[in-house]
Amino acid sequence: QVQLVESGGGLVQAGGSLRLSCAASGRTFSSYVMGWFRQAPGKKREFVAAISWSGDASYYANSVKGRFTISRDNAKNTVYLQMSSLKPEDTAVYYCAADRSLLSVAGSSEGEGLDYWGQGTQVTVSS
Repeated sequence: QVQLVESGGGLVQAGGSLRLSCAASGRTFSSYVMGWFRQAPGKKREFVAAISWSGDASYYANSVKGRFTISRDNAKNTVYLQMSSLKPEDTAVYYCAADRSLLSVAGSSEGEGLDYWGQGTQVTVSS
């Protein structure tokens, strides 16, 4: 069993930055591919970024490529999402997810069927 707890969300002006963190319980963190997804009001949940087990490979949605960076620290059981040049359309609840399959995380449009999810953290970008 893996428990995920996100933090770091908040209100920021357009053009600003935020760093989200997702802390995982358990001793098998490095066995999981980690991903970030988001869901804006009235919209489906969507893929944002994913990172491989060791952190040597990362994947991004086109909408955030060049602005967001995903990273992980396996010693701290934590995955991060550094968000820069934020836009109002980035406003959403951001969720981290864990799964043993890279394809399941990075190839997923909505994160369907992933093993574990956090409770989400709200990010609001004002114009």
